[in-house]
Amino acid sequence: MTDNKHLQLNANPVVRFLQKPAAQFTREDLIRYVTENGIEMINFMYPAGDGKLKTLNFVINDMDYLETILTCGERVDGSSLFSFIEAGSSDLYVLPRYSTAFRDPFAEVPTLSLLCSFFDKDGNRLASAPDYTLHKACKAFREATGMEFEAMGELEYYVIFDDNEQFPAVDQHGYHESAPYAKANELRALSMKYIAQAGGQIKYGHSEVGNFVQDGLVYEQNEIEFLPVPAEQAADQLTIAKWIIRNLAYENGVNVTFAPKITTGKAGSGLHIHMRMVKDGRNMMLHNGMLSDDARRMIAGMMDLAPAITAFGNKNPMSYFRLVPHQEAPTNVCWGDRNRSVLVRVPLGWTSGVDMCSKANPQQPAKDVDTTLKQTVEMRSPDGSADVYQLIAGLCVACRHGFEIDNALELAQKTYVNVNIHDHANEGLLEKLAQLPDSCVASANCLEQKRDVFEQYGVFSKAMIDGILRNLRSKNDLTLRADIQDKPEELQKLVEEYFHCG
Repeated sequence: MTDNKHLQLNANPVVRFLQKPAAQFTREDLIRYVTENGIEMINFMYPAGDGKLKTLNFVINDMDYLETILTCGERVDGSSLFSFIEAGSSDLYVLPRYSTAFRDPFAEVPTLSLLCSFFDKDGNRLASAPDYTLHKACKAFREATGMEFEAMGELEYYVIFDDNEQFPAVDQHGYHESAPYAKANELRALSMKYIAQAGGQIKYGHSEVGNFVQDGLVYEQNEIEFLPVPAEQAADQLTIAKWIIRNLAYENGVNVTFAPKITTGKAGSGLHIHMRMVKDGRNMMLHNGMLSDDARRMIAGMMDLAPAITAFGNKNPMSYFRLVPHQEAPTNVCWGDRNRSVLVRVPLGWTSGVDMCSKANPQQPAKDVDTTLKQTVEMRSPDGSADVYQLIAGLCVACRHGFEIDNALELAQKTYVNVNIHDHANEGLLEKLAQLPDSCVASANCLEQKRDVFEQYGVFSKAMIDGILRNLRSKNDLTLRADIQDKPEELQKLVEEYFHCG
């Protein structure tokens, strides 16, 4: 039984009303919430092949119909949702996952929304569904390592609005800026409130480096960072967050984009993913205050598969205009401590053992606080074009892979960089490091070389990998970066084409 004091500050009104964690929601709980809170509609929501949430609406007619919806789900046309499904056998079922229930903050009619999973004609989870792929990846990781895989995202995006020329911000110096120089802070705060009400576990939000004025419009970069949770929940939260941010922008008459790059010479937007391994409630990333060997194996797996992971995390040509040197985006396969030029970063982890709180607040008695759960490692190549379920599943596979290769610790040592990778002192090392792909086509080639690892244990289906390869190669962008680097009109067409990706 959960102590109610742990639910008092929960932002999700369904959790507060039912007085139980979302993971424990039953059909009977949701029926009680619907009947006692005037809910008139049910929405089923599910991510399709384009990474965006789709919606199916139900008007509640009577109790029998409500129970049927929540028990049996509904049929959908899979061929209209996924490119790999043929029209001749396209029927799929969508079944709601009760733990994802949240009150729709935008619906005029009182509405309860739930994320759904796909099932095939035989009543089995659809092998190529994004959420089931991640489920299989987490299961394989658990069975191989005895640990749970947890993740969280840093969701970066630009807000675009008319320039009123008041309190102009300094170009490309928007990091953690306050109002009135940062104009979108209130929109971000409201986004965070709605995301939390939908079950998102948020760490913080802030304005980011990128800001500029172009053609009378202000482009202001923002970031919302989440807390580490089980990886399947992390993907759900990021998907819902994007949906909420876009809806709020629409309601407020502004535009938003999660696109990786929207102009040259300005900061692009990433979707950095932090990861950790947990066993029996303990973070296994540390040993005696230092990065553990298991964490190094995890990193080694990512080093080995990093070029292929771009196939999940960098899905359109603009992704590769962001992955260039000196833009706080990685180009080389390497890792390091507190180093934003590397592919995998080990951020500060509160490992000094010093009570900084009592130093900042002398009136506060010193206290021993266990901060070990804070330590993560961060993959910095992905961006908003990613299918977040595929991406986190791919990272989970890579981290498991590090436990299955013989030379993991040696590989981790060879790819470690302790200063900026582009520093003159690293020229010799730079030549030895693998490079990330520079196009969708190159990314597809990297995935094809490593597809056996991702298909192992049935995690990624053959149909899903084939579909990803076809989609990437259809971009035909092998030399695109070089071809249009001095052609601003063609670059702008690309920006517009992929402005609302992911």
